[in-house]
Amino acid sequence: MISEHLKAQQLKVGRYLAGKLMEEANLDSKQRRPHRNRSKGVEAFVAKNLLARNFEPTAINQVWCGDVTSLMVGKRWYHLAVVIDLFARRIVGWAFSLINDANLVSKALRMAVGVRGKHAGLMFHSDQGCQYTSQRFQSELLEHGITQSMSRRGQCWDNAPTERFFGTLKSEWVPPKGYKEIEEAKQDMTSFFMRYNRIRLHSYNNYLSPIAMEQQAA
Repeated sequence: MISEHLKAQQLKVGRYLAGKLMEEANLDSKQRRPHRNRSKGVEAFVAKNLLARNFEPTAINQVWCGDVTSLMVGKRWYHLAVVIDLFARRIVGWAFSLINDANLVSKALRMAVGVRGKHAGLMFHSDQGCQYTSQRFQSELLEHGITQSMSRRGQCWDNAPTERFFGTLKSEWVPPKGYKEIEEAKQDMTSFFMRYNRIRLHSYNNYLSPIAMEQQAA
């Protein structure tokens, strides 16, 4: 590594400065970068990719997708889990927590079931995060009669609609420096989800809002 080479020349250079020098020299670092959005855990079960990038269901409550992102609150990272009905890209469930675990994603799923109810043939798709492979989350799905589907490892675009949604959330709504308090963050997320579902025009819906699209299809 470049930092070791410089040390051999009796020059003290930290790994961050070494990285900057490598960047300027168009060199690639082999050091792995930390990923804040994954929590530690033991994978229990990995479902098949039943969705297979078929992101265009023909009715509501055929396919729900879920994912987790992180938001800065105060000086700590909080985790936001969402559930999206793919038919009109409507947010039907969400939850906040300091801990990115099965309880978080289960809470978001329970909100979605509370909003939508139970439906035969419903599929839930996510990545292979340990929250979703956990026995706890699988039990939640089983309780509600939901079939599980998972992206292939390393294929983030197998869950593209949630990736795009988080991009919209952070580029259009979340303050650049995050939130000061968790209650502020929760209230702001509630406002955004209501706006997103009721008002925001979506190109996928022929520039109708998710709720307007669902009403048109009813």
